Amino acid sequence: MPAHPSTTDTRDPLRREQDHLAESRAALRAMRADAESLDIADVTANWVNAEVLQAQIDSRIKALADHAHTPLFFGRLDYLHAPGAGEDGPEDADASRFYIGRRHVHDADGDPMVVDWRAPVSQPFYRASRKEPMDVALRRRFGFTGGELTAYEDEHLTDPAAEETTGRLLQAEIERPRVGPMRDIVATIQPEQDVIVRAGLAGSVCVQGAPGTGKTAVGLHRVAYLLYAHRERLARTGTLVIGPNDSFLRYIEQVLPALGELDVQQATVEGLVAHVEVRGEDSPEAARLKGDARMAEVLRRAVRSGVRMPTEPVVVVRGSRRWRIPAYELEEIVRELLDRGIRHGAAREALPRRIAHAVLVRMEAAGEAPDDRVQDAVARNPAVKAAVKAIWPPADPARTVLRLLSDADFLAEHAEGVLTPGEQRTLLWPKPPRSVRSARWSAADAVLVDEACDLVERTPSLGHVVLDEAQDLSPMQYRAVGRRCSTGSVTVLGDIAQGTTPWSTPGWPEALTHLGKPDARIEELTEGFRVPRDVIAYASRLLPSIAPGLKEATSVRESAGDLRVLPSTAGTHEDAVLEACRAALTREGSVGLIAAAPRVPALSAALSAAGLPHLAPGEETSPDARLTLVPATLAKGLEYDYVVLDEPAAITAAEPDERTGLRRLYVALTRAVSGLTVVHAEPLPDALTGR
Repeated sequence: MPAHPSTTDTRDPLRREQDHLAESRAALRAMRADAESLDIADVTANWVNAEVLQAQIDSRIKALADHAHTPLFFGRLDYLHAPGAGEDGPEDADASRFYIGRRHVHDADGDPMVVDWRAPVSQPFYRASRKEPMDVALRRRFGFTGGELTAYEDEHLTDPAAEETTGRLLQAEIERPRVGPMRDIVATIQPEQDVIVRAGLAGSVCVQGAPGTGKTAVGLHRVAYLLYAHRERLARTGTLVIGPNDSFLRYIEQVLPALGELDVQQATVEGLVAHVEVRGEDSPEAARLKGDARMAEVLRRAVRSGVRMPTEPVVVVRGSRRWRIPAYELEEIVRELLDRGIRHGAAREALPRRIAHAVLVRMEAAGEAPDDRVQDAVARNPAVKAAVKAIWPPADPARTVLRLLSDADFLAEHAEGVLTPGEQRTLLWPKPPRSVRSARWSAADAVLVDEACDLVERTPSLGHVVLDEAQDLSPMQYRAVGRRCSTGSVTVLGDIAQGTTPWSTPGWPEALTHLGKPDARIEELTEGFRVPRDVIAYASRLLPSIAPGLKEATSVRESAGDLRVLPSTAGTHEDAVLEACRAALTREGSVGLIAAAPRVPALSAALSAAGLPHLAPGEETSPDARLTLVPATLAKGLEYDYVVLDEPAAITAAEPDERTGLRRLYVALTRAVSGLTVVHAEPLPDALTGR
């Protein structure tokens, strides 16, 4: 039975809730003390079991840590009937009241004091409404200051006289300034977000989300929910969150622990395909072509190019008998393996057993009775091994890609009918490297090597993958991610309007096909909870130029937000930027100065000279260091309470084409949570001024 203050308690409601918080924290400390006191000396058979069990205990102790400045619970549900009791069930308030929080907490008797937000009984906290109360009489939200419970707000869902409005505490939490890592949305999840978070593990979901709609947080909460609902299965198969860069991963890495999860693998696409050292850079044309899905067929042909049709028979000598497999029969075996399309390495392993099987058929026809041991012995026969080496030699993925990019004749042979002669010339390195180690591989080359690796040996699949900022991936990168969840599911997060690579996807159906998940459900989030109304409206002026098919985002922010566009002059521009930063720092919360990458060194020097300490992206802000200098190329996925945007024209000019430049600007404009100041000496882009 849920443990909480009795309904006959004479204390005022706020005091009762504060006492319940104190009692819940004490219960959590007791749970951790119990875990720390466990003695496994007499329950493990050997040191291996002891190490495994101790690691599990240590993980639980870590998970039971009480974060003093993080609310232990943020809501309460009072059901009309105790869940599971039916309409004629007990009306005891203690059995129908549940505190909703970040993790499960129970008292000494095992009764819950706080229920995990992911539990089924917690779902109505996010989805119940006066139209569909879901048997909830009252939903209470709590306000906290520094981890202390200071206020509460009630919604009486069965009261016909009550109006359905966004509560002041919910609105305050949405608009609250932030100092520190990305704030999770577990207390503010909206019904349309909760539907995505709690979608089943079997299906894949693609979330198209405008800036500020919480798509990244939805994806992370979905990971936490799936690990809660399918822990045993995902413990075997694994989960992975893929972000656009290391700065972004550092920025979000503190969200999952606050949601009750500690061990979720994180990576970038570049990290997934790090088979070769990336030291070079492609032209936009070459990178776009290397990311084209047609390259998969070129690589398939190249990997298989080492297979040679047999011209000589295989003769296996066993004792006094000689068993001969003619060349035409060997060719039939080889062609069958090729036609089946199995991976190069698996086919190479299967070939000696297929040859051995042909020998065993002849043995049986001659009256012998060979068993599996004989087949194994024949497969290891020197004559069979020599034939396999000649017919189906091993393939080296990196060497294969190296030869494609440096040997014009080899590329032409395997790209015939797939790539034009001009495209082939674009792919070729101007100066062929001497070896795999000396080659100046690019990021796009590494993806090609990963594709070749999968053609040789199957890439292991995980149970679930979350792919964030997916709009920037090339078709070949989608294929690389898809291999990591070929037998699992995926949550794709992105915004077509924020695609800032020349090869960014034109639409989600095409991207999902490359990913291997063409049947994934596509959801669209257009209601913003972070970006102020005036700011998102200003940035949306760019949508007709960068993504004409997308709906313009709206904002539920009651506060319109600060938006200032300040012209400057070339001689005083940096002074104007510094003054805008100082003004932003007088407010509560984090400040981001976003600029074109080429301008970052000069701005960094100016900030230092002016005595304004600043951080790099990914470094955690604190009350003493709240200003971060952000290259526009790294701004995607980040958010700051106040943003100072330096020289929009420089941001667009730093990109290879106008559309990509305007998309980069759209990203930079939408990083602000409370206010945006645009400082410019050069004329603003026409798409932003409406000219």
